[in-house]
Amino acid sequence: RMYKILNVLEFNSSRKRMSVIVKGNDGKILLLCKGADSVMFERLAKNGREFEEKTMEHVHEYADAGLRTLILAYRELEAEEYKDFANKFSEAKNLISADRERSIEEVSDNIEKNLILLGATAVEDKLQNGVPDCIDKLAQAGIKIWVLTGDKMETAINIGFACSLLRQGMKQIIIHLDTPEIQALEKDGDKIAITKTSRQSVLFQIREGAAQLTAHRGSSQQAFALIIDGKSLAYALEDDMKNMFLELAIRCASVICCRSSPKQKALVTRLVKSGTGKTTLAIGDGANDVGMLQEADIGVGISGVEGMQAVMSSDIAIAQFRYLERLLLVHGHWCYRRISSMICYFFYKNVTFGFTLFLYEVYASFSGEPAYNDWFLALYNVFFSSLPVIALGVFDQDVSARYCLKFPLLYQEGVENILFSWRRVLSWMLNGFFSALLIFFFCTKAMEIQAFDSEGRTAGREILGATMYTCVVWVVNLQMALSISYFTLIQHIFIWGSIFIWYIFLLIYGAVPQKISENAYKVFVESLAPSPSYWIVTLFVVISTLIPYFSYNAIQMRFFPMYHEMVQWIRYEGKTEDPDYCNMVRQRSLQPTTVGSTARLAAKANQSLDKNIKLMMELLAGSYQVEEYVAGSDITSMVMLWCMEPTFAFDVGKKNKTIAGLTFSS
Repeated sequence: RMYKILNVLEFNSSRKRMSVIVKGNDGKILLLCKGADSVMFERLAKNGREFEEKTMEHVHEYADAGLRTLILAYRELEAEEYKDFANKFSEAKNLISADRERSIEEVSDNIEKNLILLGATAVEDKLQNGVPDCIDKLAQAGIKIWVLTGDKMETAINIGFACSLLRQGMKQIIIHLDTPEIQALEKDGDKIAITKTSRQSVLFQIREGAAQLTAHRGSSQQAFALIIDGKSLAYALEDDMKNMFLELAIRCASVICCRSSPKQKALVTRLVKSGTGKTTLAIGDGANDVGMLQEADIGVGISGVEGMQAVMSSDIAIAQFRYLERLLLVHGHWCYRRISSMICYFFYKNVTFGFTLFLYEVYASFSGEPAYNDWFLALYNVFFSSLPVIALGVFDQDVSARYCLKFPLLYQEGVENILFSWRRVLSWMLNGFFSALLIFFFCTKAMEIQAFDSEGRTAGREILGATMYTCVVWVVNLQMALSISYFTLIQHIFIWGSIFIWYIFLLIYGAVPQKISENAYKVFVESLAPSPSYWIVTLFVVISTLIPYFSYNAIQMRFFPMYHEMVQWIRYEGKTEDPDYCNMVRQRSLQPTTVGSTARLAAKANQSLDKNIKLMMELLAGSYQVEEYVAGSDITSMVMLWCMEPTFAFDVGKKNKTIAGLTFSS
């Protein structure tokens, strides 16, 4: 058969359906419509619901299998009815006012009624490779994961289990409006009553969920998941209810918002960003994710079969979801450490340099004469201390990429702002202050009254200034060398090259006429280089200035290590392949409310352990009594022994048994 397409009623996120009007060879005009079940069933005619219950069963079965579903329906139009629609539709499309889209939707809505159900379709939409593992690593890193999807609730729940966002034993708080009371009101078509009852139902369910969380507050191993559909979300995001909804959501381990429109996705993102004050990242691959990507602090678009709209609206583009793991856990951690260390070092080197100038002014009774030559002042941040810090900000790695992925909790150092807190910034400034003190007083006291060279001359302002400047250049560059965790050839070139450039500059600048070089004229060739005092003072001052930082760093890393330093010790001590030691360190990232496959296995192990302990205690209560307890013994070893080999732990053929410091008798 041949059909002529008369009109196409386009799909959009608010309509959740699309239609096409065609005319056959026999002159019949048909409207063919497909869309989400949440909007299609309510548009069926009374004589078009013959297969409604059976179709709904099939749709739920498809959704349980993780398939995406669509409802198909049709309607035959009379010629006069279509003519009237075509005129109104043409007028709406020709409008140039702001009401154009609304007018088109109203005209389309009037024709898409009294449909006859045809059936349902189901399409498989598989997860990309590596998605469950990626989510597991992100959860271990302490990142809270919310799913905002347009899929049916059953499909979303299935995907949640597939990604380990949901697991067996996790209590699900499901907020929906599929109650008999609301369904009856929808059939009657009383919109005011539907709105009032729906709002009250959502409020009641949110309060009930909060009560469940409060009741289980003492249970450290119980995790909750919040699942809410699009209709309920519309009421939950209202001004008088959104704060309650947010409070409930942030207390749950995972949150799944299904049947969400693009606008709702953006509103949820805004609510989390403004309500918690946290940094939000949104990731999506379709046009319906554009609002969410733009609303989040960081938008990550996935390029794929669903077009490039998400990529064009995002801050960062990746090819697959699993690449988010490396983007955040590796490059995110490295960038945070590099930038924070770079800024702290900028404070340090400028405080060190500037405070020596201030101390000299105090020493010279504020005479106004600077300690350093004008060109020394101008070129300090250009040639003598800038290149190493640039290398630090580009190349430094405290932990390799493999260890960043193996220990995801490293990412929390950025979230908790450990490396760029006020305490750390002020400590670097304080370090610069003490470095300046040591440089200034050691240099002035070493050159104050005794002869500077073999001819018996004492050091003048130009010699003292050049010596102090040399010490500053050495100290700030070697301080950078002590701060670097990952040396490359470029960093070596920049650090040693900056010191070498200083001496080359002294030679060249000192060789120009005195009118230009002023007090730096031949100061290195004639005064500094021939004098042993200059080299001895430089060596002594540099070592003395770096010892406090080196000592503090060594003590802190040995006895009070931060998490990245613990990982560095694992590598240094050769325990990278020791599964018990690595798991002990990694366990710090597993919280009771964590989601992901690792947390699922840990929860399963805890449940098994609790069950065995309970069984052991029941046997003890019924058959044994504790006669003696040795103080300081490890009762955990008895529990683990029972879990591994219960027949060995309790041999009922023996009258007495001592395990882990406990003596039992039957």
